[in-house]
Amino acid sequence: MLKSTKELYGTRLGASDGDIGHVKDFYFDDKNWVVRYLIADTGSWLAGRLVLLSPHAFSRFGMNADLLKVNLTKSQIENSPPIDSHKPVSRQYEVDYYNYYGWPAYWNGVGMWGMGAYPLMVPPSKTEIDDRQPFHHRQDKHLQSARAITGYAIQAVDGQIGDVSALMIDDRSWAVPEFAVKAGHWFSGKEVLVSTKSVTRISYEESKVFVSLTMADIERTAPNDLAIADSGPFGATGFHD
Repeated sequence: MLKSTKELYGTRLGASDGDIGHVKDFYFDDKNWVVRYLIADTGSWLAGRLVLLSPHAFSRFGMNADLLKVNLTKSQIENSPPIDSHKPVSRQYEVDYYNYYGWPAYWNGVGMWGMGAYPLMVPPSKTEIDDRQPFHHRQDKHLQSARAITGYAIQAVDGQIGDVSALMIDDRSWAVPEFAVKAGHWFSGKEVLVSTKSVTRISYEESKVFVSLTMADIERTAPNDLAIADSGPFGATGFHD
């Protein structure tokens, strides 16, 4: 089931021993289109500190829209490696973070989450930790804020078609297979869904998401449906650089 970031913002977060705040944002990997971290606003509990929660710390989003349960204690979260809120998430920080919790690193392995297609819901065994592959530094990290990309213009191959209104997150894998687009007034202001496979590139300098769709593809898409490229000269050949 897909969940909208727009609907998840502000949802309360509960550790195993008490409330810890609410959902503030998500950091997603724009190379593989998957959420790597949920960002918690902890209010006065850990004031002035940015708290990242990996999907490993959650089960599924669940049906309770009022509370997301975190499979950690408040003490574990409080003692986790702190991060500078004014700097990007570094890979060295991620190494320290994953080592602290004992989770398998998502960058080691061929799956979306390293060892598989889903984040583990419980820490791995000592054998799995001992067998973990050594860390290799990579420079191709693509972590971006879901809130920051909201409002980016969607540039089709023949014109601008609207703005990003939300990312759609799979409640099990945390993948982002689609995002919602608020189409412009020339499309009756309807909201449609666009596959992330249609994204050819993202320009953070221009605040634009380029897609391999045409304005006609959006025009013929019913509200809340997934836009599909026709078989014409522009076709659905999206890639990401």
